[in-house]
Amino acid sequence: MTSADWTAIAHGLGRTFSYLGVGVVLLAVGFHVLDLLTPGKLAEFIMTQRNRNAARVASAAMLSLAIVIATAVLTTNDDFAFGLVSTAIFGAVGVLLQTVVYVVLDRLTPGRLGDVVCATEDHPGSWVLAASLLAAGVIVAACIS
Repeated sequence: MTSADWTAIAHGLGRTFSYLGVGVVLLAVGFHVLDLLTPGKLAEFIMTQRNRNAARVASAAMLSLAIVIATAVLTTNDDFAFGLVSTAIFGAVGVLLQTVVYVVLDRLTPGRLGDVVCATEDHPGSWVLAASLLAAGVIVAACIS
């Protein structure tokens, strides 16, 4: 392998870790926002109480954001800085849209979605919320591409 090959590999790795960093930050922000919308600590519901509703909704939110982030990365142009910025912007839009979906569903359905997420018994509403969050990610991804 030539030094140009090694340079190309190094640049590729640098870009990969940069996009990964942006993605991890966006996923953390998305989880934190969902935690703010949920009464109590979302991580505790999932990890300590082994709450399936909370895990289902959080998993859907993470997958939704991953769809948005991956689409933003795949459709970015050759300008690396522009690609990172656009990925961050579209990821933030994904978090915002998930929040809007959560709030709108909370207002349209009886009771509180936070109670559904935290319910100890399996609740069908958690499936609807999870699907809605995934739908939000697919919509943002479609808009990007």
